[in-house]
Amino acid sequence: MKVVVAHNRYREAMPSGENVIVDTEITQLREAGIEVLPFQRSSDSIGDLPLAEKALLPLSPIYGRAAQRDLAELLEAERPDVLHLHNPYPLLSPWVVRTAHAHGVPVIQTVHNYRQVCSSGLYFRDGHNCQDCRGKLVGWPAVKHRCYRGSAAQSALMATTLAVHRPTWRSVDRFIALTDRIAAHLRDYGIPDEHIVVKPNALPDPGEPTALGEGFLYGARLSPEKGLDLLLEAWRQHPDGALGTLRIAGDGELRPLAERAAAERTDVVYLGILDRDGMRRARDESAVVVAAPTWNDTLPTVILEALAAGRPVLGTDVGGIPYLVGDEAGWVVPPRADALAGALPIARDQAQAVAPAARARYLRDFHPDVLTGRLIDIYTSLTANSDHSRR
Repeated sequence: MKVVVAHNRYREAMPSGENVIVDTEITQLREAGIEVLPFQRSSDSIGDLPLAEKALLPLSPIYGRAAQRDLAELLEAERPDVLHLHNPYPLLSPWVVRTAHAHGVPVIQTVHNYRQVCSSGLYFRDGHNCQDCRGKLVGWPAVKHRCYRGSAAQSALMATTLAVHRPTWRSVDRFIALTDRIAAHLRDYGIPDEHIVVKPNALPDPGEPTALGEGFLYGARLSPEKGLDLLLEAWRQHPDGALGTLRIAGDGELRPLAERAAAERTDVVYLGILDRDGMRRARDESAVVVAAPTWNDTLPTVILEALAAGRPVLGTDVGGIPYLVGDEAGWVVPPRADALAGALPIARDQAQAVAPAARARYLRDFHPDVLTGRLIDIYTSLTANSDHSRR
């Protein structure tokens, strides 16, 4: 079987769980004997684009002429069985769905966020959850509130893109929803149940867990929806040193909060941006991983990595976090400082006892041996009914 994996990579300066998942999935598919043809563009490349392409860049979310040309050449040359799309913005455009269909290639999309409806993809703005654009033909509230990159003009373009591509998304042959909440979002958008499959991401097995370290690790993009301010408010309700060490990894607009906390308290350490090996070392030094978003985070990779490493998770009960943690792999509390503050000492005290269950949850539900086979089954269910004829 031959599969094109299409993805617009997020900037490397901003840690992206989605980039990690795409890379990991490609490796897992190849190890299972699937011929994978990556079709990727990187947002890091925008500054190096030729002037002619830069001039057309504002329109690329709608059409992306260069990407369609290159994809058409790939499809003509390779005649793949399926195209698997992840993030199309800004350089690929949802138009890749139409290009694939024009060449008789069925399309699957893994849905990592809410961008069929929401210009930011988060259902979150100005510090609170927001669904003002839900149900609207054109998301003008996103323009009013500058939801895409803080720009009214870019928000207008993204809102227009979402309106233009409503029929494009509805033509996708199969959607992979990472959790039941994403499946509900797709149904609300008008996607029939038979076009939705719930399948979480898999991460490679890092091997038997190391002995637990001490304290907590928070690793995320340091932006408001990820809850760093919430965690620090909860942490400050305990005396300095009472909970062990809080390690903070990542970068973003809330970086000054992390730096200030590390300067004020001896039990907070700001690690900055870490690569995968750096995150592994930080995780090994910790006993519990904290994920404290206030938006409906779909499937945080940091939690999957924690479970694989046998680290229990303290999370907020939003998005896909309750699904990931389940009943046994950690603790889930409302996204409030008092609730998080109350759970921190419990997690500290119970981490050793809960750690084996975290590892067991990964092995049962998120191991590649379980999920890669399910993904190939999804491909097969489409290719069995496809004759590669042009539409």
